[in-house]
Amino acid sequence: MSAAALRGSMTADDRRRRLALAMRRDERLMRAVHPIGYPLLQAVPGPVRRVPGLGVVVKDAALARQVLLDGDGFSKQGKGASSDLWTPVLGARVLVNMHGEDHRALRRRLAPIFSPSFVEPLVQQSLGPGAAAVERRLLAGERVDLAAHARRSASAAIALLVGLEREAVDDRLFRQIAGITGMVRLTRPTLSPAQVRSARAVLDSLGEHAAAAYRGDESTLPGRLRGLGLSEDEALGAVGAFILTGTETIAAAIPRIVALLADSGTLREARDEAGAERAIAEGLRWTTPTPVMLRSTIAERTIGALRVAPGDRVIIGTYAADRAAGGFDPASDRAASLKQLWFGAGAHFCIGAPLAMAEIRLALAALRRVEATGRTIGVVARTPARGQLLPGYARLILEARS
Repeated sequence: MSAAALRGSMTADDRRRRLALAMRRDERLMRAVHPIGYPLLQAVPGPVRRVPGLGVVVKDAALARQVLLDGDGFSKQGKGASSDLWTPVLGARVLVNMHGEDHRALRRRLAPIFSPSFVEPLVQQSLGPGAAAVERRLLAGERVDLAAHARRSASAAIALLVGLEREAVDDRLFRQIAGITGMVRLTRPTLSPAQVRSARAVLDSLGEHAAAAYRGDESTLPGRLRGLGLSEDEALGAVGAFILTGTETIAAAIPRIVALLADSGTLREARDEAGAERAIAEGLRWTTPTPVMLRSTIAERTIGALRVAPGDRVIIGTYAADRAAGGFDPASDRAASLKQLWFGAGAHFCIGAPLAMAEIRLALAALRRVEATGRTIGVVARTPARGQLLPGYARLILEARS
């Protein structure tokens, strides 16, 4: 059945109403998780504005891309940029805080482990059984907590990253990792010494396992990094960065995208591959896994009508820029023109994007198969996750209704 025919099962008015409902519920989630920071950024007027105490806020997609592509004018290193946050925790040589040729060289060395041909079978092998279990339980009439499933999937990814047995990475450890990124505040460009010590304690405990894996064979990611020529310090820094930037991201994104599709009744429109890809892109546009990106100005530049000087902190409101393309609608092509801005642009485009996409596709495919049996997946309960950087659900209970 075509997507147009499926849309026809709801009237146009019903579809608009349900899309608006899904967006309102997602808006409530944003305000529940970030009751101060989110309204503050939303209230900043215009495409670019200097905000005392914050920096230069950019909320326009074209201007955001201009900044992200200009490596000579803006850097992840410097005052107010990513390096201020993560260098004390991860060290100086990780992708999230590097710039220039050193960054490009390290990225080239890491690229093979994030190619689609490598990550897609890896995701099927490590996360496929969990997705299949979700499918079976929904078809059996059980209720499933998709947020808990997403956390378990993220935990399995952590275990893979550091060479641990899957059972050794539990919900408590996941909360500790999410707690590290949860320390970040836009109004505070650095972590306090106590926060750095807390973060280091968590990552050091994982680093011991990763170091042992590095010295072992290439069946684990640290071992594979050694095979790619990375030193032990470089490999452990990379593992730490992957854990911090990827773990919470995917655990937050999958439930939010599914909630949007279920609340709007549009999951059925993603039954074929083309529809699924549109739904994923639109879900990523609307939720934006990296809602804010930080840069430090390193050369005189003009962003729109605003002049910036070396030392100026630039806050790219990726979330606002992505949403400016229009309301959530998985049948639209609104995401196409943004060229995956939610993953960044240029030299710092998210290297883990193929891994994230493979994980989202796997989860959505399981739910698509449930709806293909004639059932409709709905959300019966939800609870926002507090105290974390990325807006997400602590609990999202799904049910497949006949």
